[in-house]
Amino acid sequence: MDWNCTATCVGSLPHTDPVAAVDLIVSRPALIPFWPQLPARGFRENMYAQYASRLPGMQMDEGSQRLTVDLDDYDPLEFYTMMLSEELDWFAMPEALFSGYYELIERDLGYATFIKGQVTGPVSEGLQILDRKGKPVLYDASYSEIVRRNLNMMARWQQRQLSALCPNTIMFLDEPSLSLMGTPFASFSSVDATRWMDETLEGVEGYTAIHCCGNTDWPTVLASSIDILSFDAYSYGHTIALFPEELSAFLERGGSLAWGLVPNTQEALAIEDADNLVRLYEIHISSLVVKGMDEDLLRRRTLVTPQCGLGGLSVAETGSVLDMLVQVSDLLGERLGA
Repeated sequence: MDWNCTATCVGSLPHTDPVAAVDLIVSRPALIPFWPQLPARGFRENMYAQYASRLPGMQMDEGSQRLTVDLDDYDPLEFYTMMLSEELDWFAMPEALFSGYYELIERDLGYATFIKGQVTGPVSEGLQILDRKGKPVLYDASYSEIVRRNLNMMARWQQRQLSALCPNTIMFLDEPSLSLMGTPFASFSSVDATRWMDETLEGVEGYTAIHCCGNTDWPTVLASSIDILSFDAYSYGHTIALFPEELSAFLERGGSLAWGLVPNTQEALAIEDADNLVRLYEIHISSLVVKGMDEDLLRRRTLVTPQCGLGGLSVAETGSVLDMLVQVSDLLGERLGA
């Protein structure tokens, strides 16, 4: 798919009012619309808590902001019955946990040619849910499978709902914990990570993507079934150039890159503007072209995003980020002739 430097966002916004959050999005029709995660509303709208709502035996402690399960005392019967029966509506996203989603779907999105959704990735979700001993359920084979199946069903339900608003959908897996792969802080193999991500996206129609906001083993991600790799190009853009063969193969099979060019910190925003970020993109593109990659293909297969979610900024700063994002997208589109 040729995105021609179209812009969208990763997911989170700092708002507590979902109406104001969605107003911010739809007032910028140059953006591919996305539903905002609003963690400032409380732990229930934290991205890990949101996607734990259907997990058997799940205990959500809003005070300590912990998700726990007793692996010796949970009943998966109803969960597996609904999953095997393909009862997607049983996996519907609860309105009490997804206020930004339910606000977006009430809006007139007739202007949109694409719409973006997201679910938490299986590695990140599995590391955030703990058993009674404080060990992540990612390392329990049975419950880790339940986590993946749950994410898959919720992603499929969400994609079906979004496609009724706009036939062209993009579903992101948000996988910040992929940056832990190969470190002492998490123990899972690249083979398992690829398999888990593919299982989570199995049967999800439309375009699929993985977002990782840190450095990771990019060949592992590029070897998955995704259509789009979303990464923090502002801080880690140079790392993608270390794998030109894998990246070329990914692009040649139809893959695209979502460049997280626009910073999401107050410090960086104070010193950056759209022209600077375009220059940064050009530096990264040049580093790939000198390694033999197709420059025209790279530019056409580009989306532009912030480097990660915007939940840590103020509402006013978020508006500035989205304006800068649109400016960067316009400037790159002009260079491409889009």
